[in-house]
Amino acid sequence: MGLVPVSDLLKAAEAGGYAVGAFNCNNMEIVQAIAQAAEAEKAPVIMQASQGAIKYAGIEYITAMANTAAAMVSVPVALHLDHGTSFEQVMRCIRSGFSSVMIDGSKHPLDENIALTRQVIAAARPVGVSVEAELGKIGGTEDDISVSNADAFFTDPEEARRFVQETAVDSLAIAIGTAHGRYKGVPKLDFARLEKIRSLVQIPIVLHGSSGVPGEAIQEAIRLGVRKVNIDTNIREAFVDRCREVIAANPDEIDPRKILGPAREAAVELIREKIRLFGSSGKASA
Repeated sequence: MGLVPVSDLLKAAEAGGYAVGAFNCNNMEIVQAIAQAAEAEKAPVIMQASQGAIKYAGIEYITAMANTAAAMVSVPVALHLDHGTSFEQVMRCIRSGFSSVMIDGSKHPLDENIALTRQVIAAARPVGVSVEAELGKIGGTEDDISVSNADAFFTDPEEARRFVQETAVDSLAIAIGTAHGRYKGVPKLDFARLEKIRSLVQIPIVLHGSSGVPGEAIQEAIRLGVRKVNIDTNIREAFVDRCREVIAANPDEIDPRKILGPAREAAVELIREKIRLFGSSGKASA
């Protein structure tokens, strides 16, 4: 099975009342873990690559690995650009074979964000690539993108209505209290804001910075209309923690396979748990 647009997966999620997991991939083992977990759970899945991942692994490797993974499993797989910040970067990913892109114009004033998003949609939609945009600034740091607590702000529902109306974007990432990276405390999501936004826009909502958010809060967000949930930090933690455990138990080990193999299995376990939490387990065959 080849790569599919994220919009196809989210339409099914909307109809079924669940969310699709979007898992960041940074190396081969994590790509394999995402595919293995999705296949084991019979779940649709989104592999996504950030600017940092593309810079580290190379866009050609990322695209080739995702295509190989999609061909080896029976479940639908999308390859998505996470937090693209320029038209040029988005076009590079589309030309490379990404099936979905995010254009993050949240740092711009509303009118400029709308204009940039429309420009991306005009280029992406004719070639079957779906587009996610962001409104409001999600705090924290993810690879090359950092937003301080002072600069982070929640999404305004009326601005969301106007944004969706004027762009016809496929999905919208909103800021309701999550943050990228590790949380210092327990995040509190603004469910009333989410409910209001969802009543004004009839498209799938995306929740970024979901690692560390309590499971019951994630499920409430899904009940209120979130259809794509992003996970990155939790995968890194599971992967690296297992590497540390293996090295601590075998300090003389020099075979990378004996270190990265168990780390991959830890990532599989974590991703399977998230898929079940999001309600997408078994939905690939639905």
